[in-house]
Amino acid sequence: MPDRDLTELTIRRPDDWHLHLRDGAMLRAVLPETTRHFGRAIVMPNLVPPVVTARDATAYRARIMDAMPADAQFTPLMTLYLTEDTDPDDVARAHAEGIATAVKLYPAGATTNSASGVRDFDKVRPVLDRMAEIGMQLCVHGEVTDSAVDIFDREAVFIDKVLKPIRKKNPDLRIIMEHVTTEDAVDYVRDTPKNLAATITTHHLIINRNHILAGGIRPHYYCLPVAKREKHRVALVQAAVSGDVRFFLGTDSAPHTDARKLQECGCAGVFSAPNTMSCLAEVFDAAGKLPKLEAFASLNGPAFYRLPPNADTITLRKGDPVTYPDHIATDDGPVTVFDPGFPLHWCVVD
Repeated sequence: MPDRDLTELTIRRPDDWHLHLRDGAMLRAVLPETTRHFGRAIVMPNLVPPVVTARDATAYRARIMDAMPADAQFTPLMTLYLTEDTDPDDVARAHAEGIATAVKLYPAGATTNSASGVRDFDKVRPVLDRMAEIGMQLCVHGEVTDSAVDIFDREAVFIDKVLKPIRKKNPDLRIIMEHVTTEDAVDYVRDTPKNLAATITTHHLIINRNHILAGGIRPHYYCLPVAKREKHRVALVQAAVSGDVRFFLGTDSAPHTDARKLQECGCAGVFSAPNTMSCLAEVFDAAGKLPKLEAFASLNGPAFYRLPPNADTITLRKGDPVTYPDHIATDDGPVTVFDPGFPLHWCVVD
């Protein structure tokens, strides 16, 4: 039986397998919020211009390292943005030289800064073939962008129309379905015996579409993929707390200034880096599965990426409610921190 009286938990230092750090002033402001608790992170390449080549990734990593807090023990794992002009040889070189850990597939127009993404999937077949040969991971934003498809159905349609054909042609390609939001995606991953995993965000474990729309629009909960019905949120929680090695943490923490979130056509993204570990501990504690938090946050991701878990640990403790700043300041403007909508009794202790 789960120990519901557990008030302290020590786990291997977690990793974030889907993170947006942006660049410039925003990078300098948000990076410490991740390095405080996380050992590594898969860094998204959707800058303007995007991080497409090994040279781009090397330069971006240098900017991240320049912004690193002095006492941080953190490793950014770089990704390449897949375009229809991506050179398979450049991808292979980036992988062989340890420059890039994964390639990111954005369907064109699916999310923030995805205009350079893929429209014709046959044009990226040579890159996918090479990645399958060398064992390089493909991170996938799993939504179709056809305007005829309802926004709440885009993940499920992507699985049938895009992902299944890719996997049929490249069964050896190692794929991570990022930020899954539906029971459909959970079931698809569970029914797939190898070479497929999924990340789950902090906020999708907590909010459903009512949180965005019921009683007024709450733009700081608006993200892509958009949160779905409650039954889908429940399926995500069940997958996360199950211990199944195919599910692991990718926060998709995505900072935008309040001015960009609150404009007439607001940006998609939830900034959860500061309080993610507190939020996750609450979710796992509520499910009576707190001991499974280490697998989800610290072990399953490294296993799929064929990396060792972090050697050091963090300790979470339950007590009086802990508070986090509502915003963090950046030179570009304030960024709102994710509000889970309930008190956080768990926190990481020094």
